[in-house]
Amino acid sequence: MKKKVVVIGAGASGLFAAGIAAANGAEVVLIEKNDKPGRKLMITGKGRCNLTNNTQDLSELIKAVPTNGRFLYSAFSSFMPIDTMNFFEGLGVPLKTERGNRVFPVSDRAADIVDALTDFALGNCKFIKGRVKYFICEDSRIKAVKLQDSTQIEGDSFILATGGMSYKNTGSTGDGYVLARSLGHTVTPITPSLVPLVIQEDFCSQMQGLSLKNTALTMKVAGKKVYEDFGEMLFTHFGVSGPMVLSASGHLNRKNVSGAKIYIDVKPALSYEKLDKRILSDFSKYSNKNVSNALGDLLPSKMIAPILGVAGINAQTKVNQITKQQRKSLANAIKSLEMTVVDFFDIDSAIITSGGISVKEIEPKTMKSKLIDNLYFAGEVIDVDAYTGGYNLQIAFSTANLAGKFASKEN
Repeated sequence: MKKKVVVIGAGASGLFAAGIAAANGAEVVLIEKNDKPGRKLMITGKGRCNLTNNTQDLSELIKAVPTNGRFLYSAFSSFMPIDTMNFFEGLGVPLKTERGNRVFPVSDRAADIVDALTDFALGNCKFIKGRVKYFICEDSRIKAVKLQDSTQIEGDSFILATGGMSYKNTGSTGDGYVLARSLGHTVTPITPSLVPLVIQEDFCSQMQGLSLKNTALTMKVAGKKVYEDFGEMLFTHFGVSGPMVLSASGHLNRKNVSGAKIYIDVKPALSYEKLDKRILSDFSKYSNKNVSNALGDLLPSKMIAPILGVAGINAQTKVNQITKQQRKSLANAIKSLEMTVVDFFDIDSAIITSGGISVKEIEPKTMKSKLIDNLYFAGEVIDVDAYTGGYNLQIAFSTANLAGKFASKEN
């Protein structure tokens, strides 16, 4: 007789766990409160879906997970990035690897990943739209789940794959934490990760909406370099965002950002000496202009006043009155624009959630609960989170692979 597996949540981990359980011979019911599965997956990677990171080094994978990375040793060992890539290409989705070993579908369409994963799961599973209200338990085992519409669904084993609390409009509203707590599980503090940063300096609001490309970022905490990157960033009304900033945020203490500084090199292709020559050239070209009108060829217009302010130069000063020391200050502001981090932005702006079901209460080789005999966990609901670059989706697939396999085994 087939074992009946009930999967709660149809995001990346839920879909994959359901498909794996079905492939292992189980009768699977997949419960999702949204009309369609994979809503959050549709918006990952700016709609392109960075589904994994093309590294085959297990230690590198674990290093990319600052929160409880060692817990994932068995999950990663059992299902590596190459397995993720082979899986999707086997479903007819060609992939490509970009800078930083980030893996995307060749089409640059997240919908192709969602469609393939949905077909894999729903081809062999029963899909039920509904929201789980509570578990019905007996002797440290779950007998059934009760939905909000009073429907009762029985099962032999259950997989909780409800995601975190980021991007609430996709359905990630923390339901899994409530359900897990009701069974006696510990949920560690929930904080945003891979999130925009609030900056103390008010010049960010002056540059609101300005996007920079080919820019270098360095982040230091208490004077020690903890992260550096090259790429895109965005100034906002509260601080900074964009791919580099989101990555940088993952390297900060979740509870305390004091002492964190970001330094932006607006012109990383130019050395200080070459930048000074460029500034002199522009000053010669606009010799009778105010300095604010002489930097338009070098800097975006929104950036000119803030940079001059940081350099301590009056915007109305004539170019021919700028001293060598002022030029040096100007170059420093361009090559090392300093910003003080004061906080993370709110969790609704975060890509992922830090915190979740305590890994101390989960068997790492099976993803089974240590408290409830027939409950398994997969994905972001667990207290593990990684840097950007496809690592978080790899966590989803690797943990779901174990949960699906072991939840479908005979007792």
